[in-house]
Amino acid sequence: MSRFAQAERQALCDLALELGPDEPTLSGDWSVKDLVVHLLLREGSPAAAGIVVRPLAPLTDRASQRLARRDLSDLVERLRQGPPVWSPFRLPLLDRTLNTLEFFVHHEDVRRARPGWEPRDLDARVQDGLWRMIRFAGQGLARPAPVGVVLERTDTGEQAVLKKADSSVVVRGLPAELVLFVYGRKQQARVELAGTEADTSALRGTDLGI
Repeated sequence: MSRFAQAERQALCDLALELGPDEPTLSGDWSVKDLVVHLLLREGSPAAAGIVVRPLAPLTDRASQRLARRDLSDLVERLRQGPPVWSPFRLPLLDRTLNTLEFFVHHEDVRRARPGWEPRDLDARVQDGLWRMIRFAGQGLARPAPVGVVLERTDTGEQAVLKKADSSVVVRGLPAELVLFVYGRKQQARVELAGTEADTSALRGTDLGI
């Protein structure tokens, strides 16, 4: 899946240049340029600590503002080249583990913020890889859910329990769509929810993801 992470990186870069800096994304109120800046900081600056450590968020904000002064084309070229040589993200294992879902989701953030989008036809190998990752990464992402969460692949019928509870909702879809749902892109994910009306409504109203 490391190759898939790299392919998603390149595809995201291509699309960012095609659309321009100010186009919207599904990542909150971030523009395309904001998203590129985030990805650069995440894997190439100590200031990225503020992404996960709230007291350091002002450090991340200042670093983001400095990067954002540069042209999108310069930023995209840096992102296209991958992490700096000193970055742990440069290691193939970490690239596969940490960047596959990150770049897939953010590529879709740009794709699906445009009218007329359709899901991509991803091959079975990619779907299997996304499934393996979301079964584990999704457990932390589903923690805020007020009900149990069970994922079910519509192509194979395989299930994965992300959160146990007395009452659960089964989220059905292809692995790529399940990833997007669990990462909080619920409105754009092509999934079906099975459960009581109260439980499915509660899950749809919960902020999942990071």
